Amino acid sequence: MSGPFSSRRVLLVEDEMLVVWLLEDMLADLGCAVVGPASSVNQALAMIDAEAIDAAVLDVNLNGKMSYPIADALTARGVPFAFSTGYDKDTLLDDYRSFPVLQKPFHRAELSAALAKLLTPKTSRVESVPAAITESSP
Repeated sequence: MSGPFSSRRVLLVEDEMLVVWLLEDMLADLGCAVVGPASSVNQALAMIDAEAIDAAVLDVNLNGKMSYPIADALTARGVPFAFSTGYDKDTLLDDYRSFPVLQKPFHRAELSAALAKLLTPKTSRVESVPAAITESSP
């Protein structure tokens, strides 16, 4: 696999097969290994328990059921994700509006940008300590 996200494992949660096929192609073009797809909350939760996942793309509405339990499980494990929806971001419950949202239909460049943000390591507190503090001698 080659691409900007070579070998990164991305959980795909989507209930529309045409969208699944499109996203699988986009993710493969970006070098990702697709985990799933999962088309239901229970199926996605089982995959989260069974698979190593670097990031996820979650359809908000899965056959009439909201994907919030999946978002909660990913958050508890420290796995970054973006919601994918054809609805306005304001339709998300308040607790979930701070998460990234890919507005359907979206293009590969938008998916790539979202993954770049999701997969960029967060700066640790140790790395952000000023050099004067870390280099001082007793």
